[in-house]
Amino acid sequence: MIKRCIKLSGSKILDNIEEIKRIDRENMLSHCLKAPQYCREAVKLTEKISVNYSKPKRIIVAGMGGSAIGGEILKDWAFNKLSIPVEVCRAYSLPAYANRETLVFVITYSGETEEALSMLLDAFKKKCMIFCISFNGKILEFAEKFGVPYIKVPSGIPPRAALSYLSLPMFKILEKLNLISKVDEEIDETIKILKHVCAENSPEKPLKNNFSKSLALKINGTIPIVYGFGIYRAVAQRYKQQFNENSKIPSGWDFFPELNHNEIMGWEKAGKLAEDFSLILIRDKNEPDYLRLRIEVTKELMPEELREKTFEVFSQGASELAKMFSTIYIGDFTSVYLAILRGVDPTPVKSISMLKEKITVSGVKNQIIKEFENL
Repeated sequence: MIKRCIKLSGSKILDNIEEIKRIDRENMLSHCLKAPQYCREAVKLTEKISVNYSKPKRIIVAGMGGSAIGGEILKDWAFNKLSIPVEVCRAYSLPAYANRETLVFVITYSGETEEALSMLLDAFKKKCMIFCISFNGKILEFAEKFGVPYIKVPSGIPPRAALSYLSLPMFKILEKLNLISKVDEEIDETIKILKHVCAENSPEKPLKNNFSKSLALKINGTIPIVYGFGIYRAVAQRYKQQFNENSKIPSGWDFFPELNHNEIMGWEKAGKLAEDFSLILIRDKNEPDYLRLRIEVTKELMPEELREKTFEVFSQGASELAKMFSTIYIGDFTSVYLAILRGVDPTPVKSISMLKEKITVSGVKNQIIKEFENL
């Protein structure tokens, strides 16, 4: 009876456009709905960019949070396509192996992220090939000063909602360096698939026919754990991040087959603890038989309390990029609808802003800027 009341209440909220607007005051949903447009515009930004670097022997994507997840997506997508390694660095310095044969993408939406600035400085010191992506700030100021190629993305978008702008230009730059090919074909299909995803999960689509609204309602009140595999490894990570930032809840993620060697044991004696969790599996209708078996057996081994709250998100499209982005944006919509169910405006990130303000007393960022000025 209680569950039925919650479902009825959820339906009233998620199918009430005025109520959605009241809670989603800064309109995060609009960014989800603009996903196809953002993809198209992100590609256009690269059209007149020339890159005069030699072919790198390794690639590092330097960034944090929503500015770094694009690097994880590139890494997974390139796993079977690139003959050189791609690594994502979330730190204050680059790995010791970074050198003049390393291409470093420094990505920070604001252009002011302390860690990204520090990694840019380290990239200069190590004489790396550098490419910056940002909308403004010190990053672009220093890029212009030192003649580093960059792309300036549109302003006024929450960094996590600017995924296309912070990821797709990297694909195009690698194509310009003749490291990959046929990127446009995958992006064209991705845009087509995202139009369908947006239509099927829009606020106007009623809950009974809206996958993201339905999923948000089913996981409401739980801590969602997301499992992916292969090209969906970073997708699972993206879900976790969006539940954190949009829904303002704890979340976790892992990936097959690794999770079968550790995480699965965490559920063995979970007992009633499992009642507080839900499980989302990122799936592919064409997933290899050996992975399908792993996933199905893993589902069987879950505690009964968790099996009742296990849900699956299947990718759409033929190309790997379309499959990845289709599942990503279903997750983005879900995280926003979950925020709305909880009466939480998904856009503000108060704790992150407060943390950044409080750590300024360390003086690290000012020291980094001074070092740049002395280069």
